Amino acid sequence: MGLRLTYSGKVRDIYEAGPELLLMVASDRISAFDVVLPEPVPGKGKVLTGLTAFWLGLLSDLAPSHLVSTAPGDFPPEASELGDDLAGRAMLVRRADMLPIECIVRGYLSGSAWKEYRASGTMHGTPLPAGLSESDRLPEPVFTPSTKATTGHDENISREQAAELVGAKTARAAEELALAAYERGAAWAAERGILIADTKFELGFIDGELAICDEVLTPDSSRFWPADRWAPGSTPPSFDKQPVRDWLEASGWDKSPPPPHLPEEVVRASSERYATAFQLLTGSPLADWDGQPLARHGAAEAEDRPGAS
Repeated sequence: MGLRLTYSGKVRDIYEAGPELLLMVASDRISAFDVVLPEPVPGKGKVLTGLTAFWLGLLSDLAPSHLVSTAPGDFPPEASELGDDLAGRAMLVRRADMLPIECIVRGYLSGSAWKEYRASGTMHGTPLPAGLSESDRLPEPVFTPSTKATTGHDENISREQAAELVGAKTARAAEELALAAYERGAAWAAERGILIADTKFELGFIDGELAICDEVLTPDSSRFWPADRWAPGSTPPSFDKQPVRDWLEASGWDKSPPPPHLPEEVVRASSERYATAFQLLTGSPLADWDGQPLARHGAAEAEDRPGAS
């Protein structure tokens, strides 16, 4: 009897792997405008899994995580029934009691935050300094939570509303952890030519401790900008599926299913962006990632840094 599929999303499939464990498999599926597209982006699942494992090693002194292993040899024997392509794209993780909020941190003014600021001078209801431009660096990183929508889109909420949802103590702990993780990740990335404009963390409780879970600091959960292309007043290109979004916007598609087929060159351009981000951040080519923990050297450097515990 094989593993039981408990969830199939736009990108990930999740299987029960024991009483307290799950197997999360990241596919190469890609979605845009809430629609899954017919063509996969080669290597995307490995990038999402490999970067998550890498970052969890680098952040391990800040908080525990749900990650048990990315090595296929540690997976349940039944996982072999899922195919031969699990290496590098699957994580064995512990179950967690997840917070019902997205823990978003913004270092730059972009996306929905820019739209709100342009309309009202606020970000998640909090006033910002006047005169900021799109993509401006914020005076300091800001915790800007949102709801987790089961259907439709997440809704931006204030810190006070987040506290109402999870309790003041938990909200404060989530904010502190998310900010610390963002600042650590943003500093690492900046040294390697990538600006992390914003990102979202998924946090949950494991054995009573707040832990980092799910996807961490990837091109799908963050805005990665090339540092040499950033300038306030414009939107830099990003290390993700931007070529896909740009092509769809120009195609005349009404953003309702079924989506059009993507040209090969558009798929290839997105695949190359994901792989480039992976190599810049980890120092290893994507072709070398087979599920063995790339995070080891990151964790070692974190331990050598003053103030790390």
